[in-house]
Amino acid sequence: MAADHQSDHPLAGRRFLKMNGLGNEIVVIDLRGTVFRVRAADARAIARARGSFFDQLMVLHDPVSSGTDAYVRIYNTDGSEAGACGNGTRCVGWAVMSDAEMGQGSDRALVVETKAGRLPITRLSETVFRVDMGPPKLNWQDIPTRDTFFDTSGIELQIGPIDDPILHTPGVVSMGNPHAVFFVDDPYRYDLERFGPLLENHPIFPDRANISLAAVVRPDHIILRVWERGAGLTRACGSGACAALVAAVRRDLAAREATVSLPGGDLIIAWREDDGHVLMTGPTELEHEGRFEASIFGTAG
Repeated sequence: MAADHQSDHPLAGRRFLKMNGLGNEIVVIDLRGTVFRVRAADARAIARARGSFFDQLMVLHDPVSSGTDAYVRIYNTDGSEAGACGNGTRCVGWAVMSDAEMGQGSDRALVVETKAGRLPITRLSETVFRVDMGPPKLNWQDIPTRDTFFDTSGIELQIGPIDDPILHTPGVVSMGNPHAVFFVDDPYRYDLERFGPLLENHPIFPDRANISLAAVVRPDHIILRVWERGAGLTRACGSGACAALVAAVRRDLAAREATVSLPGGDLIIAWREDDGHVLMTGPTELEHEGRFEASIFGTAG
């Protein structure tokens, strides 16, 4: 009876694509045409299963708003939902435009919707996509922070001794999810795996936060490492790269367009002056496809 119950799980046998954007591990599932919603326990089970580990799980649903091609729910490895994932959104663009079973063929553009709003995706080449991530949110209530900060380009937050802090005064930005960006000389000199969880869960961030260490090498080049909320240390974070550029521009450290170098590779980020939208351009890669075995959901409930 237990095996029969497992085989009835709506995701049992469901096809998935295992992709990455600059090494940011992405799994894409198409649930359009169904009413099923992935539960937090389902997402955790998929992340534990062989062949389907992810940093973010991108789940396609039928469109909610007119003028969009799909509604996308985004899950972290701990089962929590995210409002945005730039690298994952590029992977969704490839899946819908290129994959024979999931896609629409040779279309060059589409619009998906997430909790963060509409995200237009443009195909620039076979594997390179640009996502319009929309305008950043800079007011403390919208990021959000617990405390009132009239200037979020640098807030009062530090790690270490008060007279000699290890990290301090991050810029905070929401790109559909909250980010805190600390500017340092070398992001690789700091134990982000140690500080990341402490800062992600700091009481000042009621919805938790993504934590970034950024070094501005030149106005057009930023080196970045990101501890992602709900996922941990990842090789790339598209929304984090967007937040880093916005935070750097607000501190007069960078130009409005720059290459952001992450452990997994480079993204081109531009913060348009005319409408305030942030554009992210970068590659995608299909690693493999598979189908979920019913057994992985045996403990998901």
